Amino acid sequence: MPLNLLIADDHPMFRGALLHALAEALRGGRALEAASHSAMEAVLAAGEPVDLVLLDLTMPGAMGFSSLLWLRGEHPDVPVLVVSSNDHPRNVRRAQQFGAAGFVSKSAPAEVLRAAVAEVMQGGTAFVGARADRSDDDARLAARLARLTPAQFRVLMLMAEGLLNKQIAAELGLAENTVKIHVTAVLSKLECRSRTQAAVLVRSLDVDEGVDGSHPG
Repeated sequence: MPLNLLIADDHPMFRGALLHALAEALRGGRALEAASHSAMEAVLAAGEPVDLVLLDLTMPGAMGFSSLLWLRGEHPDVPVLVVSSNDHPRNVRRAQQFGAAGFVSKSAPAEVLRAAVAEVMQGGTAFVGARADRSDDDARLAARLARLTPAQFRVLMLMAEGLLNKQIAAELGLAENTVKIHVTAVLSKLECRSRTQAAVLVRSLDVDEGVDGSHPG
């Protein structure tokens, strides 16, 4: 079956490398590309058929696993394969717990990626790398974030960046009063007492640093 693929990664050269590695699987299908979380939202909102998303964890507009959680909440029928340069064991485990169908390191050979894509498209899972134990904290966090509507999720991400209601309204093209309503709902659903507490919760979605102290995506 031809594959309709969405590659969500902010590095054009890496998107090109993924397309090259999956050229055989894409014959007869098509590849869509997104360089940010908002661009990914726009592609999916346009209604283009997508069989699989290859997702980077550190695109603009995303905080670690936030894009994965958004995808699982809004498009639960579309499997997500995380492709990240940070294959820290906890990141692999969190990707699995937050609903990804697989995880492949960006340093893996092309044949590993192709095998992972094939496995996921057959309904399986492909977690290439060590897995840590399940976390009850992550399970609770995922459940709380799943309560948010898409609009509330967008407001939350901008809150986490420190934007005020007026700035969020301008960024999203909303009335300031509408933003206030969203903020109130976000704090209630996340069981947070303040914007600061909500921002801390979002930051907990960030990826663990690599062994060398770097913080790649």
